[in-house]
Formats: sequence, C-alpha cells, structure tokens
Amino acid sequence: MEQNGSNSSTLVEPMSSKLPGSVAKDDVELGSLPRGASASDPAALPPPNAEPRSAVVDAGAKPSNDGEPANLDEEAENYTSVSYIDILKHWSLMGYIGFGGPAAHIGLFQRYFVERYKWMSLQVFTELFSLGQCLPGPTSTQVSFAIGTVKKGVLGGLMSGALFQYPGAIVMTVVGAGAAKWLTDPPGWLNGIVAGLSAVGVALVASASKGLLLKLCNTNVTAIVGTLAAAAAIYWSEPWLFPLLIVLGFIVTNITERKLDRRLTGNDGGVESLGFGMLGGGLLIGLWLVVLAVVLVLARTKYEHGDGPLNWFEVFYRIGSIIYGGGQVVLPMLLSDVVKKDETGKELPNSWVTEKQFYAGLGAVQAMPGPLFNFSAYLGCIMALKFKYPFILGAVLAWFGLFSPGVMLMFGVLPYWKRFRTWQVRPRAAGPTAQLAVRAPQ
Repeated sequence: MEQNGSNSSTLVEPMSSKLPGSVAKDDVELGSLPRGASASDPAALPPPNAEPRSAVVDAGAKPSNDGEPANLDEEAENYTSVSYIDILKHWSLMGYIGFGGPAAHIGLFQRYFVERYKWMSLQVFTELFSLGQCLPGPTSTQVSFAIGTVKKGVLGGLMSGALFQYPGAIVMTVVGAGAAKWLTDPPGWLNGIVAGLSAVGVALVASASKGLLLKLCNTNVTAIVGTLAAAAAIYWSEPWLFPLLIVLGFIVTNITERKLDRRLTGNDGGVESLGFGMLGGGLLIGLWLVVLAVVLVLARTKYEHGDGPLNWFEVFYRIGSIIYGGGQVVLPMLLSDVVKKDETGKELPNSWVTEKQFYAGLGAVQAMPGPLFNFSAYLGCIMALKFKYPFILGAVLAWFGLFSPGVMLMFGVLPYWKRFRTWQVRPRAAGPTAQLAVRAPQ
C-alpha cells in the first residue's frame, strides 16, 4: 500500500510475496529491519503501523545538497501562542527585575521571550531591536511594547509596555513628591545599593553582547562595523552619533553584500499581529508630528519664557522626539533645559529644578527597575511643586512627554515592518545596527 507523508511514492510489497523467514533487500534499504536481523526474530520486526525509517527522516528533516538529511532550522520551530494572562504574568515580573539600563533589559528580553518561552525567533527579536534603534526614543521601552504587540495586537503591546514601566515610574513619582530633599544628601547604604546594582547590570550587558555578537556579527565586515560602532558609542554620546552610525553601517554592508540574497523566507518567527493597520500606523505617525509642531509653536510664541505645564510638556516631548542613544544621551539634554543658569553658570531663581536635585534623582532612578526615562516622573513632581501645581500633574506631563513619541513611532512603524523586512537592503544593515546599544550602563 502507499505510505502517507513526504515519501508517499514509496511502495511496500505484500508480505505474501516473500518467503517466510527471508529478509528482502528493500526492507534493509528502507530501514524497516536492521542489517543482519532475521524476519523470524519478533524483536527485530517493527510495529504493524510503523512507517519505514526513511519516511520518518523525510518528514522531519530537509535534505541537504549532498543528499544527506539536514537538521531542522529555526524556521521550522514552533513558537508559543500567548494569552493576555501570559502577558500579565511574565511582564509583571519584568517590571520588577529590569535593573541595569537598556542594554541589560534587551538581554533579559532575549533570555526570557526568545530562549526560555519561545515567543518568537531570534531573527524577529533582533529586527524589533534594530527597529527601536533606528527610531528616536527609549529602545528597551519600544521593544517591550513591540513584543506584546506582535503576539496579541495593540492591547497586548499596551499591557506589556505598561507593566514594564509602572514599578519604576510609581516609585520615582513618590520620590519626587516626598523625598527629593532627603536624596540631596543620600546615606551611604543607598550609594552602596546603586553601586551593586550597576555591577549586576554590567554582567547582564556582557551576556547580551556576547549572544548578539555571535548571531549578528558573523562575517568579517559586520564584525568590523560592529566593533567600530561600539567603540564610537562608548567614547562619544553626541545626539547625532547614533543616526550617523546607522547610516554608515547601512552604506557599508549594502555595498559589501550587494551580491548576496538576504531576503527572508519561511514563517514569521512567532509574529501573530502587527497592531494597527497601515492606515492606522500612518495616522499615528502623523499625529506625532502634529503634536510636536503645535507644542513647539505655542511654547515659542504665546507661552514663550513661561514656566507652566505646556512649557514642561514641550521640553520633554521635544527631547523624546529627537533622542537617539538612550538614557546616557538624554541626561545632558534634560539638564540643560530643566536647570536654568545665567551666562556665568549661576542657577537662576526660576530654575525648574536645582542641579543638586537633578543629580540626587539620577542616583535614585539608577537603583530602580525599568528604563532610565522614568527619571522624568521625578523631575515633573519637583517642577509642579515648585510652581504650586499638583505634583501628579507634573509627573504625568513629563513622563508622557518623554515616553510617548518613541512609543507612538513604534506602534506607527510596526504595520510597515512586515513589508520592508523582506527588502534586500534592510537585513544587510540590521545586524551591525543592533550592536550600537549594547554597552555598559553609566
């Protein structure tokens, strides 16, 4: 009869055509009996419904170029479908163990959601990481929203991102509202906690760097590009540096690998949703631009030189819209806007935050889980209290102002990602680009 499976053309002769006790040559070749075994030996006979060994091999592996069966590659893996309860359970944990800065967060995400829980392939994860690197805003925050989105849509993305942010955001709001003065002269044990957590963060960053290095910089060209980009990111933190490195890596790898076929094939590596459709994504990107234009115009005309809520929101929203490189780059930008000084370097009486308060809050946020951008909630509280507004108003405006541009852009670009991920030019540049954020927290 005809066998089911990939070798459906293989025929097995009726047993009545063979002499009792004889072993046919075809049985040995098909693998139904081991070599040297006799059909009269009951232990050597396969079960009645068993497929020939060759059928099992063909169904479970792809033949290689030399005719030998090859192991299953990453495209044939099964990835976990998750529920909202799964997102709630796993991302609630992330919100409390996410110490060490953005590079450490990326390492945690890879270890849990790629290696342990099999939510997606490493290819998809690195693409989301690279996408966050190419967009302004906090990369680890953008990836946290993207992971939930590709599994359960917009609601799943909002859940995963919010659960990752809220522990640190709430604590920094409380610190800004009631403990800012105490932090200006922190006790020794607090400094010790901050130093210990920073050391753990370095280990997490090293682990993430090694894993991504072996997977992404696996040619001489990408290794050189990644090394030079990492060196530049370590020694300089200018806002224009990251876009420049991305463009340079894009040019170099597309020239050197122009003859290679880099189009992605196979399944989507665990991707089940892209969130908004392409129309919704385009509208979201347009909304980001409109809000940016409106707050810039108002803050520089009607409310110029003001110290009210619109001015606070404009500063944080503007910085969130142009920031590349994560927390280490955003800090000097925030310092220059919220700590106001005269030409001699002396703090002005109407400074939104004193320099001492700024650095005290920076020490506190480094001891908290979650992204460094939660520092904005602390600054917002201090600004609101100084100008006689409710502290929660300042925290909300500053926090949403800094986070929302990057999150809106990630939600807006994801619907287009599935299309341009198959372009030849994109995967050639994604590998080296993804290495730029993997550096020790400062």
